[in-house]
Amino acid sequence: MPLFDVYPLYNVTPVSGKDMHVYDENCVEYLDLYGGHAVISIGHSHPNYVTAITNQVSKLGFYSNAIQNPLQVELANKIEALSGCKGYELFLCNSGAEANENALKLASFKTGKSRVVAFKNGFHGRTSAAVAATDNANIIAPINAQQQVTILALNDVEGVKRELEKGDVCAVIVEFIQGVGGLDQGTAEFFEQVDKLCKANNTYFIADEVQAGYGRSGKFFAFQYYNVTPEVISIAKGMGNGFPIGGILIHPDIEAKHGMLGTTFGGNHLACAAGLAVLNTIEDENLIANVNTISEYFISVAKTIPQIKNIKGRGLMIGLEFDFEVGELRKKLIYEHRIFTGGASNKKLIRILPPLTIKKEHVDQFFEALKKALS
Repeated sequence: MPLFDVYPLYNVTPVSGKDMHVYDENCVEYLDLYGGHAVISIGHSHPNYVTAITNQVSKLGFYSNAIQNPLQVELANKIEALSGCKGYELFLCNSGAEANENALKLASFKTGKSRVVAFKNGFHGRTSAAVAATDNANIIAPINAQQQVTILALNDVEGVKRELEKGDVCAVIVEFIQGVGGLDQGTAEFFEQVDKLCKANNTYFIADEVQAGYGRSGKFFAFQYYNVTPEVISIAKGMGNGFPIGGILIHPDIEAKHGMLGTTFGGNHLACAAGLAVLNTIEDENLIANVNTISEYFISVAKTIPQIKNIKGRGLMIGLEFDFEVGELRKKLIYEHRIFTGGASNKKLIRILPPLTIKKEHVDQFFEALKKALS
């Protein structure tokens, strides 16, 4: 049976990985500065991660959410301790799209409203309401387009005010650093005014931290650079270092009700073991401090390269913008220099989303290759 052909693929076949590198079937080494869409947070095949998953699957890999699972409680407590989001409650699922879907559903349940405000170049997933809130008409089917969504420009405070005062908006959803859209960010004034407008209009402020969360921005969550209090925080990519896991953190003022949200696989034993291994490694190896150290170094080197016209993002969620489309440059980097990088809807931008374990030597290797590829 052939695979349904929806992915444009590079002609590379990784078969193993270790920390910052993956290896193909011929044992050729590639430097991974993309982490499979910011998923690999603590490095490929981290020994703590491998041990945790191996030990758990040898005991109990899965049971549904009909029984007690102390690993879920342990994971929730660890997220609270490391993130500083005191009092929030955790609902676990399997992916970023599911996380945002549940965030939007919860907002609609609790406010009794149905319209969503989202932003230009935003990306929130490919499921029903999440894809409707995504600014890409090419991936929105007619069944998704039935959702009521208004797309505004980032930093349009007056637009947000106008829409919320109509009284039918259940949620404003935003990435504090846009991922697929190209690493753009709103201003502090914008985010903080939107938070206030949400509070004044019975509207949930949803922080989509699927890509920027878990330390990638240089703080545990990117929204923590601002004076805002989201009602819901969605998380996924870096949570499991490759094991499918996602979730939402829900403000303590929001009351749960049996049956309101649900999932078969979400929060299973194996997923929780993976999630705990990631958090323990982030803490034990002081990886958020490493994010800030390496980010500062990376940006300082990037500024010395004249072909780079703009540097976007924060932490280890960085965009390098050129004055030409970068598709061929990325091909040179992967095929000639054995380095994975990412693209964006902005065709002139390379996304850098490495494991949080990256060192200065990897940064140097990348820029040496980039200079050669640009020459």
